[in-house]
Amino acid sequence: MAKAAASVVEEVNKAGGVLGRRVVLVSEDDQTSPEAGVRAARKLIDVDKVAAIMGTWASSVTTAVAPLCWESKTFLCTVSGADSITLLPHQGFLVRTQPNSRLQVTRVGEFILSLGAKKVFTMIPQTPFTQSTFDILGQVLPKGGATHQSLIYDDKKTTYRTEVDQALRTQPDLILANGYTPDTVVLLKDLYRAGFKGKILGFAYSINQKLIDQVGQPEVVEGVYNFAPSPAEGSGAYERVKAAVGSANPDPYTSQIYDHTNLVLMSMALGKAATGQAIKDNIRKVTQGGGKLVDNAVDGLKAIAAGEKVDYSGASGPCDFDDKGDILDCKFRYEQIKAGKFTLVKIA
Repeated sequence: MAKAAASVVEEVNKAGGVLGRRVVLVSEDDQTSPEAGVRAARKLIDVDKVAAIMGTWASSVTTAVAPLCWESKTFLCTVSGADSITLLPHQGFLVRTQPNSRLQVTRVGEFILSLGAKKVFTMIPQTPFTQSTFDILGQVLPKGGATHQSLIYDDKKTTYRTEVDQALRTQPDLILANGYTPDTVVLLKDLYRAGFKGKILGFAYSINQKLIDQVGQPEVVEGVYNFAPSPAEGSGAYERVKAAVGSANPDPYTSQIYDHTNLVLMSMALGKAATGQAIKDNIRKVTQGGGKLVDNAVDGLKAIAAGEKVDYSGASGPCDFDDKGDILDCKFRYEQIKAGKFTLVKIA
């Protein structure tokens, strides 16, 4: 994500910057911790005087950082998915390119039904999206004739065998492993040791190559599915992200922060001010409502300088937002681990 953001800033600075000034990108590590995130945000706002903070990932971090942003009129672009985030009183100083929990969980519920599952069990730690996950699956799965049960586990434990035994007593044919990478590693091993033979599905932010490497046993992860919002594969913006990060398959979050950076810089240019207020007032004007189609800030800035209206479509998709700051729609990518590698099931 850092490389993608830096690549945009470098290209823009080479082309003359924004409003005749060089763009400065400052990075801080939130350590996936609300406390560390608040310290980092406070430094960025008070010391570095940034106009925007981009790329907050964990929903708990975004929830903690958001009040600092709207109170200081610093714009916040996030990739967090919890529904509660855009319900905060952010006064328009927040957008997210990550689909919210309702859109994500609805799609995962539909995918579960497409796999033919009839008895689904969700195992999840306590997160800002835990209850909404239960609620949404409870609405979606019965429409396809499936039942749903769940439990919340402590993600700091070193074994989940007790929780696994509790889940398996319900005889599920699919388990939604809805944690993060470290706890999902433990969970998959315990499911394998317990002899679970059904399907396993989880989010791609946890079931990833790092998880495969940490599990270290191909048989444990064989056949496991993951899913994630899909980048706009084949687009010019996505090709730029691939080149910037040196990867043939950049993850959705890397694609999204590439878009954050482009949107923020074009919004400043259109608003003629390097401020959070200018970004808030103009971010929808550069990405929806028609105009010249652009997929990078350099082209967008040239068009804006020439008095043209622009319509940005980026590496993560169209980047159209509703009044709350939620992305309106996107495609999703579904994969399955086969022989230690992720293979595409479908994009829909």
